[in-house]
Amino acid sequence: MEIQEIKLAVVGLGYVGLPLAVEFGKKRSVLGFDINARRIAELKEGQDHTLEVDSDELAEAAQLRFTSEAAHLAEANVFIVTVPTPIDEYKQPDLTPLVRASETIGKVLKRGDIVIYESTVYPGATEEECVPVLERISGLRFNEDFFAGYSPERINPGDKQHRVATIKKVTSGSTPEIADLVDALYAQIITAGTHKAPSIRVAEAAKVIENTQRDVNIALINELALIFNKMGIDTQAVLEAAGTKWNFLPFRPGLVGGHCIGVDPYYLTHKAQSIGYHPEIILAGRRLNDSMGGYVVSQLVKHMTKRRIQVQGSRVLVMGLAFKENCPDLRNTRIVDIVNELGEYNIDVDVYDPWVDPEAAVHEYGITPIASLEAGTYDGIILAVSHQQFVAMGCEGIRALGKAEHVLYDLKYVLSASESDLRL
Repeated sequence: MEIQEIKLAVVGLGYVGLPLAVEFGKKRSVLGFDINARRIAELKEGQDHTLEVDSDELAEAAQLRFTSEAAHLAEANVFIVTVPTPIDEYKQPDLTPLVRASETIGKVLKRGDIVIYESTVYPGATEEECVPVLERISGLRFNEDFFAGYSPERINPGDKQHRVATIKKVTSGSTPEIADLVDALYAQIITAGTHKAPSIRVAEAAKVIENTQRDVNIALINELALIFNKMGIDTQAVLEAAGTKWNFLPFRPGLVGGHCIGVDPYYLTHKAQSIGYHPEIILAGRRLNDSMGGYVVSQLVKHMTKRRIQVQGSRVLVMGLAFKENCPDLRNTRIVDIVNELGEYNIDVDVYDPWVDPEAAVHEYGITPIASLEAGTYDGIILAVSHQQFVAMGCEGIRALGKAEHVLYDLKYVLSASESDLRL
């Protein structure tokens, strides 16, 4: 297959797939497919509820068409799969969306076709889990009748500076010739350039360690914050001082959620355990990061008790529910840990987030965010996400939400040390 012969389809139009499809749609004909008919109707109307792509950008992608009809995929000969790869309640990889996408493609797969996966997986998953599904459904043989590639997504939700085209892309293919073709395809839209990995497994491994490295580094800073808090030392002040050295890495303590950092390490540890190796550092970091929500609540409760504020039956406001600032993304947000832990103390919790869809919050977590804020209401306030609206409120605006006696916990260093009662 020559690059000019490619008929492209992007399967899965979420935070990863839509921006990718839009970039390709500016350069070539591309079919965007998603099983969610409501999502397709929304996109056809020029709207994106994830806010990753605005209406003007959608309009610029003049060669992008949308469908929720799987039969329409038959017209494509190259498929890029961008579906979620979450973890289940036992923190094990859930490949269900990936398998179902592979089954859908397998039904229309033809000789000479190429299936490229972008979803985060453990090394070996593409060829060990996805390819057998394609073979079983299509009746075709891998690397004889059809081929595969892997090019890990590097989308950073809510980031308007680092976009698809401006982030260097790792590419790979199941044969040297396919690797060249996959690399050339992405090179059409990636202005930052591409890096062709020597194999699919190398590309998979590169992706999964990117966020594992960040997770471990944040775990270290979180542990340092726990130590410094016990010593009565301001963690932010310590990090600022240490940061004056040129090679000190600027990580900050906090909750670790989202679709990548809080999830990807479990894919790697799952694979490691399956081959007889028990990861120590990675899992220790995960345990520590997953415990931070409980730690935050314990600190708040202790401080309220010291101030003689009745904990049971008190009212606490949690400002923010999205997993990061200026973004509606609720996937794997660890703020739910704070909400649930507050409930264990019989505290009346209000959650306010102007960015998130209330229906999505109810559907995903059973949390109904409040629609507006009321002054003089709360015994405790947790500033959990540094949305621009909260930053703009400043100390005075946020403090006004509390009762005459209240505790303000700033998780995101939005305020100065003197303006808040507690910081990580």
